[in-house]
Amino acid sequence: MSAAPVPEEASSALLEARDLRKTYRARATGRPVAAVDGVSFSVRAGETLALVGESGSGKTTIGRLIARLEAADSGTVRFDGEDWLALGGEALRRKRRDVQVVFQDPQTSLNPRMRVGDQVAEPLRVQRLVRGREVAARVAALFQEVGLDHSASSRFPSEFSGGQRQRIAIARALATRPRLLVCDEPVSALDASIAAQIVNLLVDLQQSLGLAYIFISHDLPVVSRIADRVAVLYLGKIVEEGPAAAVIGRPQHPYTAALLSSVPGETPGAPAPGIRLAGQPAGEGRETRGCPFEPRCPIARPRCREETPPLAETFPGVRAACFYPGELSGPSS
Repeated sequence: MSAAPVPEEASSALLEARDLRKTYRARATGRPVAAVDGVSFSVRAGETLALVGESGSGKTTIGRLIARLEAADSGTVRFDGEDWLALGGEALRRKRRDVQVVFQDPQTSLNPRMRVGDQVAEPLRVQRLVRGREVAARVAALFQEVGLDHSASSRFPSEFSGGQRQRIAIARALATRPRLLVCDEPVSALDASIAAQIVNLLVDLQQSLGLAYIFISHDLPVVSRIADRVAVLYLGKIVEEGPAAAVIGRPQHPYTAALLSSVPGETPGAPAPGIRLAGQPAGEGRETRGCPFEPRCPIARPRCREETPPLAETFPGVRAACFYPGELSGPSS
């Protein structure tokens, strides 16, 4: 099966992934499960691409593959024109400074036995970016950058609130002056008011430092605040992709429309609540024939059981893998 086409802007992308795949073995049966199934996307410098979807959609696995925390089974990733997956040894160690990760829960991503200043300084030492007294000065600047006083650097993670710990984790990720941050559900462990502050911090840092983000989230109101583009994932495949305002304002895929309808409160442009999906996502034994969303889709037709819809443009800039795009949010053209 051929890879999904990559939009034209990929040619100027900071990062470009093509036909990325990752399969695991199910613990119970040993059968293969495709966590990431032929995913292609690009991220430009200074841009935020949000990956959204239910638990098990493959979004976190994609983040881990891009960060080289796991190895892809196949596919290519080019970072600034260089073959990112082919790097190893010292070349990979040096290049890692350009791609860093902010994890979901800073309580587990920070070492409880190390002072936070030492944790922020560690990437500087590993990458040999600064030495001696310059380390302390750089750590102080990083704390200031994320809105914390440097005097806190001698304390341990347990002495901070959840929001403060995430600021420390962001400072650590910024230590090497990366060009791309993979943000894996960075605010889902925080209450709403603190989460908003962290999102605002990420927006400010992007503007001041020119960072690109891959922002992994299930929180669509947060995504609408921070993302330039959105890729919606279902069972390891992208089912809709386009500018955030278009995808959130006029979803083309019924799965996207259902995700938006489930959001409590006021999500800009969301369809009316009440779209219900049948059952749960198919498991390891799911059939590959036809549209993978067909068993749960409220607008499925017989064709959907027999053919797999391609990820194709439904209106300028937006692609969706659906034979009947836009039916749950109005006309598609």
